[in-house]
Formats: sequence, C-alpha cells, structure tokens
Amino acid sequence: MTRNIDHRRLGRIRQDQGDIANHIIDEFAAGRLSRRDFIRRASVVGISVPVLGSVLAACGSSSSSSAKSGTSSSTATGAPGAVIKAGIVTPTGAINPVTIPDQGGLDMLAQTGEYLCLSGQTLTLKPVLATSWTPNATSDVWTFKIRQGVKFHNGATLTADDVVYTYQLHTNTKNGSNALSAFAGVLSPSGVVKVDDYTVAFHLDAPNGNFPYLTSSDNYNMIILPKGYNPASWQSTFIGTGPFVLGSYTPKSGATFTRNESYWGTKALPSQTQFTFYDTQNPEILALTGGTIDVVGQFSVSGAEELLTGSYNIIKLKSSAHRELSMRCDQAPFTDPRVRQAIALTLNRPAIVTALFKGYADVGNDSPFAPVFPSTDTGVAQRAQSISQAKSLLAAAGHSSGFSTQLITENFVEIPEYAQIVAQSAAEIGVKINLKVESSSAYYGKATFGNSDWLDATMSLVDYGHRSVPNVFLTAPLETINAKTGTGPWNAAHFNNSQYDKLVAQYIAASDLSTQRSLAGQIETLLLTQTPIIFGYFYNYLTATASGVTGVYPTAIGHLFLYNAAKS
Repeated sequence: MTRNIDHRRLGRIRQDQGDIANHIIDEFAAGRLSRRDFIRRASVVGISVPVLGSVLAACGSSSSSSAKSGTSSSTATGAPGAVIKAGIVTPTGAINPVTIPDQGGLDMLAQTGEYLCLSGQTLTLKPVLATSWTPNATSDVWTFKIRQGVKFHNGATLTADDVVYTYQLHTNTKNGSNALSAFAGVLSPSGVVKVDDYTVAFHLDAPNGNFPYLTSSDNYNMIILPKGYNPASWQSTFIGTGPFVLGSYTPKSGATFTRNESYWGTKALPSQTQFTFYDTQNPEILALTGGTIDVVGQFSVSGAEELLTGSYNIIKLKSSAHRELSMRCDQAPFTDPRVRQAIALTLNRPAIVTALFKGYADVGNDSPFAPVFPSTDTGVAQRAQSISQAKSLLAAAGHSSGFSTQLITENFVEIPEYAQIVAQSAAEIGVKINLKVESSSAYYGKATFGNSDWLDATMSLVDYGHRSVPNVFLTAPLETINAKTGTGPWNAAHFNNSQYDKLVAQYIAASDLSTQRSLAGQIETLLLTQTPIIFGYFYNYLTATASGVTGVYPTAIGHLFLYNAAKS
C-alpha cells in the first residue's frame, strides 16, 4: 500500500513522540499497518487524539475513525431524565472489586466505579481516570497521568495515592484478587510507583506491549478505590467516581442507581437506572417483550429468535468472547494429546455456529486467537471435523473401544446446548460423556483449585468474556500453574508446556504487530498439536433494547453503560 505523505509535516509530528510511538507511525506510513490497526495501536501507546489526527492527515487519510464496523450502538435521541430498566445475569457472589469473577458482578462494578481507561467497542482505548499514558523504549515502564478534579462519591479527591493503593491491592498475591489472572508475572506491588500527586509509573516484571489494556475496563476488577478502603465493604457503598451513585442493592434480585450530580464529566442523561437480575435467559426475554424492562444486557441467539425478527434495536459487537472446553492434561485418558485431538476433531464447527448462533459467531481453531484480533495469524489451517481421523487417533492412543468421562458445566445461555452437542459428537467415536450442568455459583465455587468444579473437573466447559487483546486468554487458562508467581490461575486443563510459556512471554513483550502475528502463528500451531482446550467459536456479543430506547453502550466483555441512554 502506498500513501500520499507530507514528509515535512510527519517529521514535525515525530519529533515529540517516543521510540515506540514513532515505530507505529512509521509502520503506518509505510503501508504495513491498516488505518484501523494504526488507530488501535496508537491508542495502546498513548498517542493522543490530536496527534493521531495529524498523522492521518499527513499520510493522506481523514482523521475521522472508520473503525466502527460491527458497532451498532446508537446515540441518544430522547429527553434526559428517563428511568432506564435493564436486565442482566445474576451476579454469582458478593460485589467485591477484588474477588468478582463473573459478568453480572463486573457489570455492577462499572455502574459506579471507573477505570484508568475504557476499552471500547472497536477495541481502542479511551482515557477515563487517566488522561494519558506512555511507555519507555522497552515497554517495561508505563507512565500514566491521572485526571485532576475528580471526586469520589464520598467527596474525597482522587489522586495518585488512590491509584497506587488500588493497584498494589490487586497485585499482592496474598489478597487473592481475580485481577491476578492478568497481572501475574506482569506487575508486582513494588512496581506501582507514585511519581507525583497525579502521576503513576508502572515498573513491570517484564516488557509488555499491550499493558494499558490491563488497566482498562477489560481488566474489570480494576475500578479505582479510595486509598485504604476495605473492598469487602464495597457492596454496601458502591463507592466510586462514576456518573451514577448507589440507590439500593439487593443480592440475587437487583439494584438501582441515581444520577451523580457532582460527576466530573458530562452528567448522565437518565435520572435513575434499575437493574433486575435473571438466572436464565427466558424470563429476561419475556420481560423485554412484555415491556417490563427496556434493555437486555446480553442474549444468546438460541431461544431469543423473537428479538432478531421483532421491532427491537439489536447491538451486535464482533468479539473474542468464547467458551473453553478444557480437558485435564494430568488425568487419564487426556494425558495423551491424541485423545484431546480426537475429541476436537468430532466437532462440526460451522454447523455449531449455525445451530447455536444463526451465524452470529466465528469458527474457532483451538487457540485464543480470535478473528477480531489484528495479531491473529489467519494463515494457520483451520481444524475441520474428521470422524475417521478421530477414531484413528483414539485407537493409536489405546482407546479403540472408546471410554467414559464426565463433563461439568454451567447453566448459562447456550452452554448447556453446546455441551449436548459435544457429547453427541464424541459418541460418534465411542466416547461417552456424562453431562453435569450446574448453576453458575455452584460451578465456579470459590474459583480456586480444589474448590471449584470449573477448575477441578476432568472436562470443564466455561464462559469467557471478551478481551481486546489475547493476553489474559493466553496466560490465565494456559500458562503453567505456579502458586508462588500466581500464573495459570484459571488453568482448568492443568496444561504444562515450557515451550508454550516461552512463546507467550515473547508475544506479550512484543510491541509491533508483525512480531506479534509471527509469534501468534507459532502459538496457534503448538496448541493445535497439544489441544488442551477446545476453542469452538467466538460469538458476537448481542444486546437488545426496546424500540424507543437509544444511547445504550454495551462492551463485548459484558459491561452495560447507560449514562447516555434515553427514551424517545
């Protein structure tokens, strides 16, 4: 690709940028990055919007973003002051920023809490409580400027001390934070350093080219707390800096929030929001179609066809959200990778996407590299169904007559149906899979090894929410388990492969897209050979609103932001 470049103007812009930012600018100018990828990478390394626009103009491109494909959210057209009623999945436990592992819980956190930055619908980062961030030349120190003039709901002023406290709280392995799924091996408490009252430097354990995503809404536990605040008390206060304040919260039932009239930014349009919790999808769909609620935070196509054909606004987001079918690599018969490959080869993935999602999903290739990621190596051959090959592998592994095992999963949207498909497919090669479907709270348990069917079952099928970069998917469920360092905290497959660990470390350290894509191909190939986890599909994230409701902004990880919602 050739670009009509104003080199003099581009040279002036480059003078004020760091090494990594200039490398990204040069890659774009040389045509090795698409416009969309450039915008995304620019947001990661903290290139400001004015500078980004100047680069695009110098390279003969408009500064308005075209990266909105796949985004169907609408701007508000109604009057302010409405009461917006939403339905979401029931949180599985207490609303504690340190321990929340689930979609309902993360959605509650973000109603009143805020992150350093927001990972938006187009996978770009937007400043929130941080106004800017920059890496050093090796991407192992990232410096964040904290927004001034922000107050918590109790009137206290936000400073760097609150950010340092929050990040040291979550990175301390003794606290058991769910955010360690992202921070283990990346950031330690001693690496969180106050530079001045409104500047924080993160000195990383190792270089990380995508670190800002770990400070964003993608790392959903990381709302900023007041210094010294006890996170176990959060459910009683919902203290944060956000555009809404807590009205009431009733576990297993719902919550209400009112507009924060002292908010630092643009005031929310709704006067109040009301959330109702649902354990299953069907009553949630009935509530929307019956007019009881205005918004369904997320729905699965299966069982909700009426929404797709009716007079409802459907917000569709391409995402990396998926299900992981783990097989215990340390328990027979799954100690043999040929057995794991055989199970994977029984699945007709295009048919699954059609049956469960009516096409609103992408086929998976047994690695976390979803099509939505720019770094995914799409040249790696797609695994396809082959019953004959599966039988041959099973026989070579000494199981020509098949075997029996148990698969434990949760009762959450399409997952039980997918589990039935997995069992029916495996039966074609003589493998009998006995299904056990539990409530989400019973399935997750304490979300620690020895206390969770999710992490302890021989076969386990779990939901994974979207991330804008694959780092968490590569580390938490697949890195070698190490209690001392906190790595592999979600490794339900108990996968242990030093070559994999090495490749992932190299991928995470890389700051340029071409290196990431090269390493991604090697990781994808290794995981196809080992198959500790089956990644069958990556589904579109779907939200529905009543026809007169506008301005609803979901993210593919599961947030439902209603600050700009209105009714016409």
